[in-house]
Amino acid sequence: MPISRKIKKVIRVGKVCIGGDNPVVIQSMAKVKTSSVGRVLKQISELENAGCQIVRLAVKDINDARAFKKIRKQSSLPLVADIHFDYKLALMAIDSGADKIRLNPGNIYKDNEVKEVISALKSAQVPLRIGVNSGSVKSRSQKKLCVSDNLVSSAVSYVKKVEGFGFYNTIISLKASNVLDTVLAYRKMAKVSDYPLHLGVTATGASYSGIIKSSIALGSLLLEGIGDTIRVSLTDSPVREVYAAKAILESLGLGNFGPKIISCPTCGRCEVSLVKLVNDLQRKILKLNLKPVKVALMGCVVNGPGEAKEADLGIAFGKREGLFFRNGKPLKKVRSLECVDFLLKEMESKK
Repeated sequence: MPISRKIKKVIRVGKVCIGGDNPVVIQSMAKVKTSSVGRVLKQISELENAGCQIVRLAVKDINDARAFKKIRKQSSLPLVADIHFDYKLALMAIDSGADKIRLNPGNIYKDNEVKEVISALKSAQVPLRIGVNSGSVKSRSQKKLCVSDNLVSSAVSYVKKVEGFGFYNTIISLKASNVLDTVLAYRKMAKVSDYPLHLGVTATGASYSGIIKSSIALGSLLLEGIGDTIRVSLTDSPVREVYAAKAILESLGLGNFGPKIISCPTCGRCEVSLVKLVNDLQRKILKLNLKPVKVALMGCVVNGPGEAKEADLGIAFGKREGLFFRNGKPLKKVRSLECVDFLLKEMESKK
């Protein structure tokens, strides 16, 4: 049964539509200084090839703001200018062609500064992301609030501020480094706002733990129909963030990005190097533009034939070779040393 998503307003970021019944959008962030134009463009190209749809750039100073214009001219992906502390950098980024501006209510909150940015956004018809973060959130209440309530209170207060200036072209994010705080904040926000929500957990740590935290938090929310865009924030390559985001969406039936590998965890019955075979196949698949198919690589005769039959393409291994299945029918024996190239040819024939 497909997930029923909560319908939100539709906000356009460049050519990408967020909210409504549009697919969940994958975002990431360039992880080099924005003034290093060549390095940024290289990273944007890698992200685009990996399946990223929107890229955020940190605009820390005037050199970054000036470089943003050059990057915007050469990027085919929508670009978000990430602004902190100095509202004038937001004005420069808007003038440089930013497709969206991210402001942090924790450090750009003075009415006159926000009003000036909103005026520029309205003139350029560019959306705003209100990006609340647990590491920099300012309490808007006299009483002590829990983290999730503080995040929501800050976001709601900022929404009211920009709406007071006649602006409704908004996306909201509420990120904490704790999974439960993040999930609670988004659940609460989804009940009080119809603006699209950008999902993410902040400061998740190294790749392994970060993917687990993000999968739990984002997966929980997406299962409830909450979320219109996602970023898996990792202390790792931004391309890895995109691969993780695609895996989360695909596992929930919210995306189909290419071949999906089904493989067993291996045990004492396995007599081939299945871990190596699966890793080799996965690595080669990522470099190719292949049609979405289900591919099973199974290490023994217990569950192997059944999984291989259910897949579009599958191999159930014995000692040094396995039985190849296509669309449920056993066709031939394939040696383990040849199986990766064999499956790639089969997948390419389905283009």
